[in-house]
Order: sequence, then structure tokens, then C-alpha cells
Amino acid sequence: MLAMSTIDFIAVGSVIIDDIVYPDGRTDMGVLGGGGTHAACGMTLAGERPGLVALVGKDLPSDIRARLARDFDTSGLVGSAHKQLRGWQIFEWDGRRSEVFRVDIVEPFQFEPLADSPDIPFTAAKGITLLRAPAYVRAWRRRFPQAALLWEPLRALMMAGDYQGFLEGIPYADIVSPNLLEAQTVYGIEDEREILRRMLADGTRVAALRMGERGSLLAAQGQSQAWRIPPLPVDAIVDQTGAGNAYCGGFIVGWARRQNLIQAGCYAAAAASFTLETVGIADIPPQREIEWHKRLQDAREGVKTLAL
Repeated sequence: MLAMSTIDFIAVGSVIIDDIVYPDGRTDMGVLGGGGTHAACGMTLAGERPGLVALVGKDLPSDIRARLARDFDTSGLVGSAHKQLRGWQIFEWDGRRSEVFRVDIVEPFQFEPLADSPDIPFTAAKGITLLRAPAYVRAWRRRFPQAALLWEPLRALMMAGDYQGFLEGIPYADIVSPNLLEAQTVYGIEDEREILRRMLADGTRVAALRMGERGSLLAAQGQSQAWRIPPLPVDAIVDQTGAGNAYCGGFIVGWARRQNLIQAGCYAAAAASFTLETVGIADIPPQREIEWHKRLQDAREGVKTLAL
């Protein structure tokens, strides 16, 4: 019988091994990545030990498994008979990124394990990040009815411009966090504040629009204002991969702890900033708490209030 585990924060998503190609031809091979892993890392940077829920392949390297177990509760990793999900991450000079998978079987890693899987040991949580297509949001809400649920819509759906599909997931999430390009594609409009207004009109309770180097824009039902959270400056941007996922992980921890939209956005910005400074999953700094609070303060000082 599977032993049940109680943990406060859970990241549901994917574990990917990234082979990164930079515009100048440099490569970083065999890098631990994946949306679920990066979201869990954002939670860890915020001072939690989260649970990671994902499908992993039969050939997941032992050093990768050990790296996951170091920072996360990995009892929610479910084994698959397929080869481990792996892909090229190809960056262009203008920041665009293309992902080309290097295995034949991809889809199960994007949708499994399912919410009703008996292999998932977690019974309750304060907060969850969910990187899934909209059809799966309802089931995860049913499994964790008391948790604050941040839904990060699956990129493939958003870039296909599936507006009706996007609407399907909104009623079951507490926070919805697309990136700006994805939201522009779904809504067919450019202006970020108009996108927020449309998201709220469609029933989104809390909207966290991620805008890369422009920071993020937040809004909530019943508010006449939006808040822009600045990106935090770092000495050098080493790798942008996963910063948006880490943002989501930081956001849900801040939301669950503080119940304050601006505070949650600052947690998110701080988590994303650490991810930018390293290739792959960020290591936890030796003086994490000191550096974390410094970055939180920097984020708070840069918050802008905008009319919605």
C-alpha cells in the first residue's frame, strides 16, 4: 500500500532533460529542466521543500534522480516504460526559443500522471502549480479542493490560439498565469491591460501575466487597479529557460503565505531572478534567506500601480 505524504506545496508538470544550443553555437548538454521541475525550484528558493509530480522515463539517469531528491520530495514521480523526455532547446539572438523533442513518445509526459492516479502519495496541500492543458484542471481541483491552485496553461494550447479551450480551465483555478505572447495569441490583442481585463471578464479570479524582461502584470476580481512587478536585475542572464515556471512556484508560495497579490508577485519575481543566473535548475544559495529577503525588498520597491 502506498504511504501517504503530507506536504504544503506541490508542482505538477514535467521533468525534461534539456540539450541547450545558444546562438553562438555553444551547447550545454544533459541539463535538468522541465516546467514542473522549475516550478518546484521556485518553491524551494522561497524556502519550501515541495513535492514534484511528474512522469519520468525508464532511463532517467541516476545523477538526475539524485539531484531531484536533493531539493524536492520525489515520492510523486511516477515511472514510465517510455524513454525519458529529452529535447533540444534552441535559442536565437532575439531571445526566441524553439523546442525539438529527441524522443518518439512525448504526450504522456505532458499529461500524466493523472489527478486520480493511485501512485501520487500527496493528500493535501496549501498550494499547487499545475502545468497542464485546460481539460485537466478540473480533476486536479477535485483532488486538492482546499489548495490554492495556480494554473500555468500548456504552451502548445495557447500558441494554437485555442480561446474556447483556454476558457475551459479558468473556473477551477485560483490564479491563471500565461506569458504575454501566449495570452496575445489566445485573445488576438496586443495590449497587456486589455488582456487582463478580458481574463477577468472571462472569470479569472487572479491573473498573473508574465512578460519576461518587462516583469509581470497582476490583477484580481473586484479591483480597479493592476500592479506591475519589476524584473529583478541580475549580474548576468545565463539561461532564461524555466524562469517563468519558477515565477509560478514562487508566486503560489507567496500567495499561500501572505494572501496578498503584490507580495505574491514579489515572491515570484525573486524566484525567477535566481533561475536566470544559472543553466538549468537553480542551486539553492548558501545564504538563501539573506539573499531572498534582499530580492523581495528590491521587488517591493519597484512595484507600480496602474489603472485597470
